[in-house]
Formats: sequence, C-alpha cells, structure tokens
Amino acid sequence: MDISSPHTHGRVALRLVRTRDARTLQRELLGNRTWLRPWEATSPDGPVSFDMRAGVRRLLQQYRDGNGVPFVMEYDGELAGQLNVWGIARGSMSSATIGYWVSERFAGRGVTPTCVAMATDVCFRELNLHRMEICIRPENQASLRVVEKLGFRYEGLRRRYIHIDGDWRDHYAFALVREEVPEGVLARWVSGRAPQHAATVPPSDRLRA
Repeated sequence: MDISSPHTHGRVALRLVRTRDARTLQRELLGNRTWLRPWEATSPDGPVSFDMRAGVRRLLQQYRDGNGVPFVMEYDGELAGQLNVWGIARGSMSSATIGYWVSERFAGRGVTPTCVAMATDVCFRELNLHRMEICIRPENQASLRVVEKLGFRYEGLRRRYIHIDGDWRDHYAFALVREEVPEGVLARWVSGRAPQHAATVPPSDRLRA
C-alpha cells in the first residue's frame, strides 16, 4: 500500500502524516483541548500517556502493515488536523472507518468535508475498498453536517459504541459503498449532486440516543 502523493482541492490538502509532524500535532492538540475533548477517544482502563511522536510511529507502522492510513489535513500549507482511515478489512468485507479532528481556528472553512471526500475517494480508487464508514456522536453537530454535505447514508444507532470523553457513548453510523459514487465523493459534492437527505437520522433513533 503506497499513497505517497498529497491530494489537493483548492486551499485544502490531504497527505500522509510524517514523523516530523509530531511536534506540530501535539501543539495543536494541546492548544485545542476545550474544543476537542468532548469528541476524543479515551481508554476505559484510565489515562494513557500523551506522546505524539510515539503515536505517529504507531500510525505509520499500521500503515506499513496495511491496517490503516494516517493523514494530516492542511489549509494553505498549514497543518489543520488529522484524518485516520482505520480498521481496514480486506477480502469479503473490503471496508474501513474514517475518524478525524480539526483545529478550532480552521473550522467552517470546508477543510473536513473536503478531506473526508478525498480520503474516501483514495480508499475506493487507490486501495480498492468497497465500503467506508463514519461513526459520529449524536451531540456532534459539526461532524453530522460533514456527512450531510457529502451524502453519506445513515445506517443506524450503535449503543455505547466507543469510549469518548470518559464514558461509553452512543454513535450514529453512516456509510458509502463504491457503487454509490462512481464519479467520486468530492466530484459529486462539488457539483451539487450529493443526495440532500441521505444522512437524515430517523426521529425514533434521535429519541433513543
């Protein structure tokens, strides 16, 4: 698996993380604690050490092993956040999950939907995956707008699915399969052809979450 070239659209770029990004990533994470803490994965076993350099090394090893793709998101050449493709399954499933965070000062500039679209296109076209999933906390309105813009399809409520901000949290699951976007996710969104209501959560699931 080799995805060495950055992907760009306008002022936004998506590229593989580098070991030398660790210091900048750590600074952004520490400087955005209030903004990011409600959405960050935590460990049910208690606090873990915050060593971004070791974390980047682990992500790159997962990439070499074919289990994930660790990207950084950039805006005008400045590091704006991370996007990780994780849990890559081959064979009969051929799927993966996308997770991401963006620094507060870059929110609202289209960085996240653009990078999610580009990452999904990479996974469909270059990695030949069949299905991409994004799971979002019901309270995370900003992330829900991302899947709404891109036309990800709502698939259901996952109860107490991921340990976030100190407890097991419910998540909404959204997905796309390759056949749904033959022209690509980015091209479909930019051209205004993304289905407007695909990500709509039924009232019954909103009440249960």
